[in-house]
Amino acid sequence: MASVNPPQCDFGRPAPDFALPGTDGRLHSRDGCRGPNGLLVMFICNHCPYVKAVLDRLVRDAAELQALGVGVVAISSNDAAAYPEDAFPEMVRLAAERAFPFPYLYDETQAAARAYGAVCTPDFFGFDAGLGLQYRGRLDDTGRGPARPDARRELVEAMRRVAAGEGGPREQAASIGCSLKWKDEG
Repeated sequence: MASVNPPQCDFGRPAPDFALPGTDGRLHSRDGCRGPNGLLVMFICNHCPYVKAVLDRLVRDAAELQALGVGVVAISSNDAAAYPEDAFPEMVRLAAERAFPFPYLYDETQAAARAYGAVCTPDFFGFDAGLGLQYRGRLDDTGRGPARPDARRELVEAMRRVAAGEGGPREQAASIGCSLKWKDEG
């Protein structure tokens, strides 16, 4: 399983809209997920060891950011036919098991992943209140290693700045994870 790093932040790039089904049985859109102080879009999946390693921190950090007025949403875009652990019923199970405080959406057509330019899991897109991109970095520097008490919470620090109207940090370390599992195109 090769790891992939996404490109650096394209500051100000607008957040693409989406309309995707959630594990809660509802249809969710970008505007329905945004908060008054921004939006964090996370591309994750069930099977990726990088995602599995940070799930507890994602849940913790999402709740903290939501308290700051940042909407949080997770999207799974992997080819579920090739990776059955990423199928919608498994997403429903994981979201309930981990008590996700954010919508977990299924991008079956992979259109949302393509619109955002997602390349790996996890891949983070942090937008300001006007839905301009301000963060395209990593959660922290642990990769798929265990959480360290001294690990800098880079995503939370960046999104705190964004929520306060200060913009994202100019220096951002790219996320690292497994490549998105694209469907065969032909």
